Amino acid sequence: HVQLVDSGGGLVRPGGSLTLSCVVSGRTFSRYAMGWFRQAPGKEREFVAGINLSGGSTDYGDSVKGRFTISRDNAKSTVYLQMNSLKPEDTAIYYCATSRYGYISRNEYDYWGQGTQVTVSS
Repeated sequence: HVQLVDSGGGLVRPGGSLTLSCVVSGRTFSRYAMGWFRQAPGKEREFVAGINLSGGSTDYGDSVKGRFTISRDNAKSTVYLQMNSLKPEDTAIYYCATSRYGYISRNEYDYWGQGTQVTVSS
């Protein structure tokens, strides 16, 4: 079965950095686009970033553009989210997800990780 294990969350001060990782098993990783989403308490789930199957194309939500970078290592079946210049409003549970397709989308994902908490606070 398909399994996504995301990790790397934690407590960080405003302006700090964190890198999230997500390892995928049970699926041919290199055939599918990947994405990161987040959900803060009382808010709807938000698209953060997406990357196509080869890693040659990326997409970002407006609130993180210029601060976050998504990347992937197909040899390791792993997708990363490098988060810089973190703000308190970035506090949320972050989820990785695998798409049904090889191209980037913001809503065509079928398998999800368990989530990792990111808290930005002084």
